[in-house]
Amino acid sequence: MILAIDIGNTNIVIGGFYGDELSFVCRIATDTSKTEDEYAAYINSVLKLRNADLNNVDGAIISSVVPPLNSVMKQAVEIAFGVKPIIVGPGIKTGINIHCDNPSSVGADLICACVAAHHIYGSPSLIIDMGTATKMMLMDKNGTFVGVSIIPGVNIALKALSSGTAQLPQISLEAPKSVIGKNTADCMRSGVVFGNASMLDGMIDRFNEEMNANLKVYATGGLASTIVCHCKHEITLDRDLVLKGLNILYNKNK
Repeated sequence: MILAIDIGNTNIVIGGFYGDELSFVCRIATDTSKTEDEYAAYINSVLKLRNADLNNVDGAIISSVVPPLNSVMKQAVEIAFGVKPIIVGPGIKTGINIHCDNPSSVGADLICACVAAHHIYGSPSLIIDMGTATKMMLMDKNGTFVGVSIIPGVNIALKALSSGTAQLPQISLEAPKSVIGKNTADCMRSGVVFGNASMLDGMIDRFNEEMNANLKVYATGGLASTIVCHCKHEITLDRDLVLKGLNILYNKNK
């Protein structure tokens, strides 16, 4: 089994692969105060909940957008499973070109999502990753990472709405029955859910206009399933795109 670990600002997502088959996915909260021993114990515990064979871990690969946890998680995996994980970063073989001003500054999670989209679905494409931030990545017909648009994430906007106003409460994130809210919670849900869906539709139009193409669009990330079903464009949802990209990168670099 290969462990794919995606360290995000809010959650750490762990997937177990047998070949190309994703056997399980689990999530733990990102906490920069935890030590390598704590993370080793934590990962062991959540994997046991998924009935994973802890004695059958042959390798691991890590992508991270939280630099303070890079070394901690690497050591945690070594403690828990006795394997040295691959870290996604400069020098790793990706199979795609990156045409940006500073390729080394491109987030590891973005690279993983684009690698998976290119290898599984093909290029050109537009990949939307909806996590703490919403990222929209463009791959051209040659499978080259052209650039990205980074937008404040859905939950960031929702928290700002609640914390920045005196009378708007904290609410759960779900779509209301109508875009026209009749109570405070539904008014907020309408703005956040339908507003973000409309924003994605508008951004897709702009990408298409700039590329003079009708791009295929793929969405991933923990919040994608809540939002993209309300978009007017056709969007293929693949919640595990980053983990699949990690598995592809492991096989290229093992």
